[in-house]
Amino acid sequence: MEFQDKMLKCIDCGADFVFTAGEQLFFRDKQFKNEPKRCKACKSKRVAVLGSAPPQGHSHTRVETRTVCSQCGKETTVPFRPTQGRPVFCRECFQQRQQAATA
Repeated sequence: MEFQDKMLKCIDCGADFVFTAGEQLFFRDKQFKNEPKRCKACKSKRVAVLGSAPPQGHSHTRVETRTVCSQCGKETTVPFRPTQGRPVFCRECFQQRQQAATA
């Protein structure tokens, strides 16, 4: 199937933008059903805004839990609620374990 560049209109700013043949091939390979609705500039703005604030109606607060490292015994905080029976590591011990696992 041959794709041809296609002109689309941005739903945010109203500017025309090109939906290239390569992008169409990518969309087909990824099995995306809809064509893009925004030009690259408006899409970038939207991603920046959505990435910086939680979606409306959803309040996601980051959990910080104080705990003791299972390896060195140092008090630390972790960005999750630990599961009972599973070890919890401070940043240094966690990184050491990761390096040892990849070596």
